[in-house]
Amino acid sequence: MKLTILGGGSWGTALAIVLAPKFESVRLWVFEQDLAARMRESRENDVYLAGLKLSANVDVTHDLAAALVDADIVLGVIPSKFARATWQRALPYLRPEATFVSATKGIEAGTLLRMSEVMAEVIRPRFEPLGFIPKIAVLSGPTFAREIAQGEPAALVVVSADPEVAVQVQKAFSGPTFRPYANSDCVGVELGGALKNVIAIAAGVVEGLGLGNNTMAALITRGLAEITRLAVAMGGHPKTLSGLAGLGDLVLTCTGDLSRNRRVGIELAKGKTLSDITASTPMVAEGVETCGSAVALGAKFGVDLPIIQQMHEVLHRAKAPCYALRDLMDRSLKNE
Repeated sequence: MKLTILGGGSWGTALAIVLAPKFESVRLWVFEQDLAARMRESRENDVYLAGLKLSANVDVTHDLAAALVDADIVLGVIPSKFARATWQRALPYLRPEATFVSATKGIEAGTLLRMSEVMAEVIRPRFEPLGFIPKIAVLSGPTFAREIAQGEPAALVVVSADPEVAVQVQKAFSGPTFRPYANSDCVGVELGGALKNVIAIAAGVVEGLGLGNNTMAALITRGLAEITRLAVAMGGHPKTLSGLAGLGDLVLTCTGDLSRNRRVGIELAKGKTLSDITASTPMVAEGVETCGSAVALGAKFGVDLPIIQQMHEVLHRAKAPCYALRDLMDRSLKNE
């Protein structure tokens, strides 16, 4: 089988490394032409994942058409704000028989669509008139790119509305250090993967303010409650949020030193502006983009999201983190 990965950031590069032994060939499409050229020469991603080598069967390219030739599985690892545009660019070169997988954790601004829904909106109008129902899946779960690329054991979730597609991708991706579990709850898995990034920014604020384990435990627990409420209101299953794509991913991103979103929160607590933080790194912290969409989804489905709403005030209205914490603690008393 032939795998094409769209996106040469840290996660896309890590997936190219860990999945290379499973495929005859892997093509890694990199948006930045100069980075693609360096990666072909040095066999490593010096911007996003320095020091870790690509296998010989990984072909790095900036040419989208060449990347997609005869691809059996197309794996999108693009920041959510660029996902639709990238799939639209790729559309003329996609095979209707292929399987399309998203490893992007986010919600599209404006439309409030999950990434699998964005893929479906782009791909279906082309293939359904030809008699093909696109095979769409999502890869999610608690993973740091560098640890995956270093071969450390990890468990993930492959979710699809079609259980056969989920199992197909599960079998194709499974390896000695990479264990996917199949799931059919697209809403729960994708909401868990997207919203945990917002809670992780709040976890960084807790860290940056010098607060302790009690506060962090409360944040993670109540953050999970918010994510679960919204996911269930949108049709997800509560059990999904107690698994890898919910609690597992939330704990990792809130507590791990490699978390970009947590790092944003730490810097906010130190008094830095969001613009300064985002300008200081090429890495994308998806929680920044997702926060506004999460607030809009809460309003649309009538779900109270106090932590996410306060993080929106901090991120986009320059509210001081200490005041956001005070307002959370001063809320009216409730039952758990």
